[in-house]
Amino acid sequence: MDKQRLTLAVLTVLPLVMACGSGGGSASVASGTSGVSGVHWKVDSVTVDGTTRRAPAAADVRIDPDGTAVGNYGCNEFSAKAAVTDDHVKLTNATQTLMACDEPRMSFERALARTLTDHSLTVRTADDGLTLTTGDGDRIHLTREKATEDKDAPLYGTKWTITSLGADGTTSSLPKGTSAHLTFDKKSGKVTGSLGCNHVSATATVRDGHITLGAPSTTRMMCDTSLMNTEKRLLRLFDGTATYELDHRTLTLTSENGESAKAVAER
Repeated sequence: MDKQRLTLAVLTVLPLVMACGSGGGSASVASGTSGVSGVHWKVDSVTVDGTTRRAPAAADVRIDPDGTAVGNYGCNEFSAKAAVTDDHVKLTNATQTLMACDEPRMSFERALARTLTDHSLTVRTADDGLTLTTGDGDRIHLTREKATEDKDAPLYGTKWTITSLGADGTTSSLPKGTSAHLTFDKKSGKVTGSLGCNHVSATATVRDGHITLGAPSTTRMMCDTSLMNTEKRLLRLFDGTATYELDHRTLTLTSENGESAKAVAER
């Protein structure tokens, strides 16, 4: 009888030993949300209904410990509430900017936004990779950004594409199709770019978290009303001092009169 019990015990343990030892040198794979928050994740691809789309360079996600998520769908920036449990993540109440990009980027953006938000996503990690899976089997593959990529983009030499404007506690996206951007040059001490319609140039003195912008010099083209209104608001940042804040690939400028502009670094 004791011999029979011993034989059964051995047969029970053997499959467990084989399962633990069969991985060899394969990558470590685990479920759970540990290490997901507070990391900049670069989106590699999204698979919907069996079709996989490769991500544009701009697509990324960061889930912060305070219950918020921010990122880029591939063209537009987004923010959302984030609920994190033991092995699931759910993003809700998402808002986004309203820029227009080329159709391949917009097609990817629609697929990613539809998959990433308003679903309970199962979390699976493997080394520096992360997979988020919906209940229907659609998947988002992400990779932890390298240490060099995880740093703030440099203020100087970066093309900062403006995505939204703020005033009186409210923020609004730029009109669809608007292309406004600024680039700061340290050597010349100037900022140049586009206000959505006209090109602009001005002196730019950076000191102690502030940028003093000189009187703007612009071209004299006329565009439709929405573009000209955007341009007028951006011009209010000039001929004065604004605070600036860098957060990874996002730049926020806030003037003394409360006008603000948010921009993202072009990759």
